Amino acid sequence: MNITVTESAEKYLADLLSKQDAEGISVRMFVTQPGTPYAETCLAYCRPDEVIADDELLELTLIRFYLERNSLPYLEEAMIDFAEDRMGGQLTIKAPNAKVPKVSADSPMEEQINYILYADINPGLASHGGEVKLVQLVEEENGHIAVLKFGGGCQGCSAVDMTLKDGVEKTLLERVPGLIAVRDETDHSNTEKAYYK
Repeated sequence: MNITVTESAEKYLADLLSKQDAEGISVRMFVTQPGTPYAETCLAYCRPDEVIADDELLELTLIRFYLERNSLPYLEEAMIDFAEDRMGGQLTIKAPNAKVPKVSADSPMEEQINYILYADINPGLASHGGEVKLVQLVEEENGHIAVLKFGGGCQGCSAVDMTLKDGVEKTLLERVPGLIAVRDETDHSNTEKAYYK
């Protein structure tokens, strides 16, 4: 697991842990809403009885880190640093893959689709104030169908059928093996926020 904890961050966290009145306390690291634009990388105190069986242990010189298994791909290349300043200092966590994990052909289809949506498609839709997200994958006999939801300026946009069919669907079908179709779940009858009318 490629996570960097700088020496200053380790000392700072070890000091915080020593002030907690709990034997064997450690740090647990996880990502909430991983693989989405709302992903947050979190550190929490972790008492021995709060360790979850499939957590991965990262044993450092001064402290122990428990990493939530589901968060592992999103924590790859994360860096925890503590920069001292006149006010005392600040702990920073940089996790470049938290919002968009590294995916490969072996990753679950859902993660592959999310990766393409967040890395390639949404930045283009954002200029119209829109975004698209995966609602569910439906398994059919000959493959999967992705049900997408358009939000923001894409909802109620008359160009959305064009955008969906041409851009989004074409990109996903080309890049995700086993995906046979894309459907839109959004009700486009609400045109209040639409960019094109």
